[in-house]
Amino acid sequence: MTIHGFNKLTLLDFPGKVACTVFFGGCNFRCPFCHNGNLVLHPDGEPVVPEEEVFRVLEKRRGVLDGVCITGGEPTLQRELPAFITRIKSMGYLVKLDTNGYRPEVLKMLVKESLVDYVAMDIKAAPSRYPQVCGLEGMEILKIQESIEFLMEEHVDYEFRTTVMREFHQKEDFEVIGKWLKGCRRYFLQGYRESEFVILPGFTGYSREQLERFRTQLLKYIPQVEVRGVE
Repeated sequence: MTIHGFNKLTLLDFPGKVACTVFFGGCNFRCPFCHNGNLVLHPDGEPVVPEEEVFRVLEKRRGVLDGVCITGGEPTLQRELPAFITRIKSMGYLVKLDTNGYRPEVLKMLVKESLVDYVAMDIKAAPSRYPQVCGLEGMEILKIQESIEFLMEEHVDYEFRTTVMREFHQKEDFEVIGKWLKGCRRYFLQGYRESEFVILPGFTGYSREQLERFRTQLLKYIPQVEVRGVE
């Protein structure tokens, strides 16, 4: 496994847990607002964290850490991911997976093999806008739909989340998304923030007040909707 980042302690990435976060490079999307642009576009140019360093920390912090967050890039592209997670699970840790949902076959396998305990799946936009928002013309929205439907079958704890920006998300988009995800367990609206690693700078976020209006709109369809990432 080629690991390109390792945050040894996080209280934010795994809901309700004390965790660490492992970052993998590469992605099958090219979302212009992605804040991990270097990991997506140029993973080979990023520093490499030895796999054994991760496991040394996990061994040392038994009883302190609850879990490990697996993120990227898009982790489901990693062929050795199941073996990597199996080793983490053998140490007694919980595992959270961040994914864009475009490899439903991998998501299903990891869940059915009890290799993940929590899944955070990004909902990039309303279905009709996915190719534009993901930078992937000709993408198969049915793959996203398959992952959504699988998670909503309640095989594993999960959340859906959208990073919200003015250029891609309006009131009518959230009406469509609300109907699309109707009845899901929980959905988070995340405020967009510019950073130096964004693939294409220049996007703008909403105020908390506007995000709260979107939240109220979505509560017609989804029982738990929260705003995070903005003051």
